[in-house]
Amino acid sequence: MTAPTESGIDIWDDDIVVDPYPTYAQLREQSGVVHLPENGIYVLTRYDIIRDVLGDPTTFSSTTLGFNPMVNEALQGTSLASDPPTHTQLRATLSENLTPRALRGLKATIEEKADRLVAELVAGGGFEAVDSLARVFPIEIVADLIGFNGHVKDNMMRWGQAAMQVLGPMNHRTQESFPIAGELYGWCSSVTADDLTPGSIGRGIFDAETRGDIPKGSAGHIIHQYLGAGVDTTVASIGNIVALFGRHPEQLRLVRENPELVPAAFAEVLRFWTPLHIWGRTTTRDVEIDGALVPAGAQLGILLGAGNRDPRHYTNPDVFDVTRNPVDHLSFGYGPHGCAGQGLAKLEGHAIIGALARHVRSITVDDGVRAPSNMTRSLETLQVLEVVGV
Repeated sequence: MTAPTESGIDIWDDDIVVDPYPTYAQLREQSGVVHLPENGIYVLTRYDIIRDVLGDPTTFSSTTLGFNPMVNEALQGTSLASDPPTHTQLRATLSENLTPRALRGLKATIEEKADRLVAELVAGGGFEAVDSLARVFPIEIVADLIGFNGHVKDNMMRWGQAAMQVLGPMNHRTQESFPIAGELYGWCSSVTADDLTPGSIGRGIFDAETRGDIPKGSAGHIIHQYLGAGVDTTVASIGNIVALFGRHPEQLRLVRENPELVPAAFAEVLRFWTPLHIWGRTTTRDVEIDGALVPAGAQLGILLGAGNRDPRHYTNPDVFDVTRNPVDHLSFGYGPHGCAGQGLAKLEGHAIIGALARHVRSITVDDGVRAPSNMTRSLETLQVLEVVGV
């Protein structure tokens, strides 16, 4: 068995993280697993390989899902950075309040908020879509859900972005974000049930700790995950919705004429512009991947966006097509660590797409600005230059 093929690129180079798709294509054609000596990792590039790895936590551990030792140490004992059976117990409490049944009561509220916000923005003419829509909407939803208020709600965006940045290698972005992520970690370490709104999911997590359903002291860690993992990626997705419908007016028209396409349209947004650039796993033994031997203890970088554009799996993968309905896309991960918050993310994404389809005949956007980021690929600004209401 041969050693994996190599590439001299830096997967966190500013130009690559802003537009990774040419690099994804190059690496994917090279091999299903490529060693990047510059980063000290092995990246996975093809759909089937990524899905197999995500589905096998015994061989591919989540205990070092970040790309620097400091963050991996900080995450020890959390649901994100644990393997079964510990993961199963911690995850159950995290997921309990995020099942379709648990979220059913929220659906109408989320749809009403999306409809009101989009209607106001459309009535006002042009608007900046990231600050006034992509950030405002999920922060309000998550704050209400978990019971955040006051300075916590005000800091959610800063904290959520930093919590993702620090998962990267020890570059300047990670170093600048550690103090901010530390504020979030410090708050989560000291938060009590009384700090959260009565009746909120956050209170419910503390109730589970009191009952002994989860280990003592883990409620704060679980709340950390709602904020750390749930905000930044959803913000990215909503910005991408507006940008893609601005670039592809015929796709917005299709959804407007066929409202049943809303879920398929959101799945296609997530597939076409994957919110997460890279995610980590570690091999627990020597293992063969795509005919090459990857050694035990190797750090893997899973390129979800490369898998989502793999022509071996999707026909015409570089075309944005809301009729495709790629329900098996990789943006929520797969297997036991599949995104616990995907039900909530879908409610939010569907609500925004539905509201745009109801209120917008056409939308013209600028190219938008993306700032280099270690983990999340999102728009920093996106100006809606013109919007024509229905």
